[in-house]
Amino acid sequence: MRALLQVVLNAVALWLAANLVPGIHYTGGLEWLLLAGLVLGLLNLLVKPLLTFLSLPLIILSLGLFYLVINGLVLYLAAMLMPHHLQVAGCGTAIVGGLVIAIFNWAIRAFAEK
Repeated sequence: MRALLQVVLNAVALWLAANLVPGIHYTGGLEWLLLAGLVLGLLNLLVKPLLTFLSLPLIILSLGLFYLVINGLVLYLAAMLMPHHLQVAGCGTAIVGGLVIAIFNWAIRAFAEK
């Protein structure tokens, strides 16, 4: 049940990023948005820890700001895996979109613990 909720929350975060950040677009209906949320969740589960480990020196040197780049790379990779339904215009757009998604997830976790 928790995994399904995380997929839905990822889909909502992608929808929010697509509406707030120029250069991020998705096509298709709700089912494609949920599939994009699933892809983003799987990438966060499988790829993001490896990227974080490999870029640990950069994370330390940048005092954690390199996490924004990692979030952007994961979003860009999700767009590359779904080219007809999720488009990200560039690396800067992906980083800003990753920031929007990270803030959304942070806010949800902050309110869910209360």
